Amino acid sequence: MTETDALYAVSPLDGRYDGRTAPLSPYASEAALMRARVRVEVEYLIALAELPATPLELGLEDREHLRGLYSHFAEEDARLIKKLETEGHADFEATNHDVKAVEYFVRHRLPEDSDASAWIHFGLTSEDVNNLAHRLLVRDAVDEVLLPALYDVRETLADMAREYRDLPMLARTHGQPATPTTFGKEMAVYASRLGRATGRIRRATDDLRGKLGGASGTYAAHVAAYPDVDWQSFAEEFITDGLDLEFEPLTTQVNPCDDLAALFDAFRGANTVLLDLDLDVWLYVSDRYLGQETVAGETGSSTMPHKVNPIDFENSEGNLSKANSDLTFLADYVTTSRLQRDLSDSTVKRNIGGAFAHCLIAYGKTASGLSKVVPNERVMRDDLESTPEIIGEAVQTVLRREGQADAYERVKAVTRGKNVTLADFRDMFDDLDVDEDVREELHALTPAGYTGIASELVDDLE
Repeated sequence: MTETDALYAVSPLDGRYDGRTAPLSPYASEAALMRARVRVEVEYLIALAELPATPLELGLEDREHLRGLYSHFAEEDARLIKKLETEGHADFEATNHDVKAVEYFVRHRLPEDSDASAWIHFGLTSEDVNNLAHRLLVRDAVDEVLLPALYDVRETLADMAREYRDLPMLARTHGQPATPTTFGKEMAVYASRLGRATGRIRRATDDLRGKLGGASGTYAAHVAAYPDVDWQSFAEEFITDGLDLEFEPLTTQVNPCDDLAALFDAFRGANTVLLDLDLDVWLYVSDRYLGQETVAGETGSSTMPHKVNPIDFENSEGNLSKANSDLTFLADYVTTSRLQRDLSDSTVKRNIGGAFAHCLIAYGKTASGLSKVVPNERVMRDDLESTPEIIGEAVQTVLRREGQADAYERVKAVTRGKNVTLADFRDMFDDLDVDEDVREELHALTPAGYTGIASELVDDLE
C-alpha cells in the first residue's frame, strides 16, 4: 500500500496505523488466509499419499513442488486465487467460492503428468480447511507478533520496578491519601499481573484445536470411499503431528471454536491489565508524579504551546477498549452455529485480524509511553511530607499492640478531616502513657519511611 492509498483507507488499521499493524499482515490478510488454506490442502494431499489404502503416489520432487506452493507463496499466487474465485482462469470457471478457488489453484499448479488432481480436497468440506487455516494463522500471529509485544511491555515494567523499588510514593485509595508505597512496587504489581495474563494466552494458544471430520463431523465421505481406514486416527495424526495443533474429535461441520473463545478471553484479560495501567500512569502524569520526555518537533496542543500530553497512554486506552469490544463479540459469536452449520461465522472470523491489530497498536503505544516517563522524586516526596496524617494507621496499630483499645478513636479525633502536622502527632505522643522506647518508636515515624516491605516485594517478580 502506498502512502497515498493509506490516506483513503476505510479503516485506520490500514490507513493511519498501517505502519503499526503491518507485522500482522502475514497472519491476518486475505493473502495470508489463502496461503494457509493452500498449506492445509497440500499437506492433506501428501498425508493421503502416505495412506496404504489410496493409490496416490507422490515422490520427493512432487512433495517439494507442492510444499513450494505455500512456502514460496507470492502476490501473484494470491491474485490468481482471487481470479479463480471471481472471474475464472484457464479451464476453470469462476467459483464464487474462496476455498474451491484454492483447490483449483493447487490443481492448476500440479505438474502436467500428475494424477493427483482427483485427490485434492478429497472427502473434505470447506470448514475442514478453514478451521485449520484460521488456527494456524492465529497461532503464528500470537507467537510471532502479539506475545513478543506483550513480553516487551512486561519486561519494561519489571525493569522500572527494580530501578525504582525504593522510591517512596503516596498511595491513594478512593482517591484520598493512604498508606505510602514505592513506585517500583506499584510497577511490580502490573508486571506480575501481565506475566500471569500472558501465561493464560500462552496456554490458550497451545490448546488451539482442529477438526477434519467432513460435512457433519462424521467422516461419512471418507468412510464411503474407504470403509476400512481408521479416518479418525488419520485426522488426529494429521492435525497433531502434521500441523502441531490439538485434535477436536467431536464436532458438527463446524469446529465449536471454544478454543478460540478461550484465547480471545485471555487477550481480554491482558488488555484489561494494560487498561488499568494506562489509567494509573495517566493519573500519575496528571499529578506530576511522572514527567514526560519531550520529542523534538512534537506539538502537544494546537493552542497551548507548553503542553506535553500523555497521548500514548490515551491512544492505548482507546485501542484496548476497542480490541476488548471486538474480542468479546468474537468470543460470543464464533461459538454458536445453527444446527450443524451456518455461514455467518465466516465473515466474522475475517475480523480476528482487526481485533488483534487494535491490540498490537495498544501494546506499542503503552511501550512507547513507558519509555518516555520519568518519576519526579521531588514531587513525590513533597506530597508525602505534606500529608503527615497518613502515619495515623501506624500510630494506632502500635498503640493497639501496647494494649490501648481506644487507639483508633484517639488518632481519628486528631486527624480525620483536619490539617495536621508532624508536630501535632509529636504533641500527642508526648501525652501518651507509654514506655519511653515506644514513644521514641512513634517519634521516628515519617511518611516517607512508612512503606513496609514494599521494596522487598519487588523481588517476588520472576
